[in-house]
Amino acid sequence: EHDLAKVGVASSSLVFRSSHKKYACKSVLLFFCSRAVPKSAKKMLSLHFNCSINVGSMIFFPPCKINIGLYILNKRTDGFHNLATGFYPVTALSDVLEIVPSSAFAYSASGIPVEGDTEHNLTVKAYRLMERRHACPPVSIHLHKCVPMGAGLGGGSADAAYTLLLLNDLFELHLSPQTLCNYASELGSDCAFFIRHQPAIGRGKGDELSYITLAQLQGKYIMLVKPDVHIPTADAYRNCVCRNADVDICSLLQLPLAQWQQALHNDFEDTLFPLYPALAHIKSRLLQQGAVYASLSGSGATVYGIFESVPPAMEWEPNTFVFVTKL
Repeated sequence: EHDLAKVGVASSSLVFRSSHKKYACKSVLLFFCSRAVPKSAKKMLSLHFNCSINVGSMIFFPPCKINIGLYILNKRTDGFHNLATGFYPVTALSDVLEIVPSSAFAYSASGIPVEGDTEHNLTVKAYRLMERRHACPPVSIHLHKCVPMGAGLGGGSADAAYTLLLLNDLFELHLSPQTLCNYASELGSDCAFFIRHQPAIGRGKGDELSYITLAQLQGKYIMLVKPDVHIPTADAYRNCVCRNADVDICSLLQLPLAQWQQALHNDFEDTLFPLYPALAHIKSRLLQQGAVYASLSGSGATVYGIFESVPPAMEWEPNTFVFVTKL
């Protein structure tokens, strides 16, 4: 930490616990003073992460998010659902995304395994979009995956959004944040949030954003708990029940933190908790251990608790992902 500070890098204030021992050391990421990492820091990172980092590349750290309240309003004619939700960034937990100019396009990944066809990966889709719209030259992309998938944390969406940001910087395209948000919305419903990664209210598919402040969370601690369960977003929506009524989420989010547990709700809990009892159990345990507020994030499978101080150590089932940090 002392050596990294000397090259302009500040370590995040966090406590990390995980039964995923294989990825734990690479998941304790760094919170950087700027989005682009200094070349001197890249050499240091190569040692810390035990991997090769090209000093001519650009490296971003796509963060994750939580949903604070999530209301499924109605189904749209395009097959998606209209939502009302609060987004809040959790910057201490992030993936590592490196992009360097190359003679031919290439994509590689490490960390938590990413399954499926490479061309279906959101990071690759983001590059292909920029290639079509702005004739971006070939690049080599490496993604080190630390944010669990099927978790409701938006890890894949963040990777896609940060690919847009990184390409915009790397090739000096000078695209506006709004243009990048529009592109991100084409890739995924919550991708646009990560372009600015500021607290926001999401409406429509989650891509109609209005930015807010949530002073209630400053200085609080969050514990993210994801059991060994993967919930595909499409499956979660397939079983959801629409409210068919609007919700004034803006007013709800301005309530004192102590009132959130009674006032806010994630509608996915109604259908997912009966199917995955472990999720309901985690929420109950977090509240029993002193969480001021606990909820499912997105469509799961992460449940989080907000604490006034560092939460107590808790024992969880094997292969449970646990991350604790100060907001």
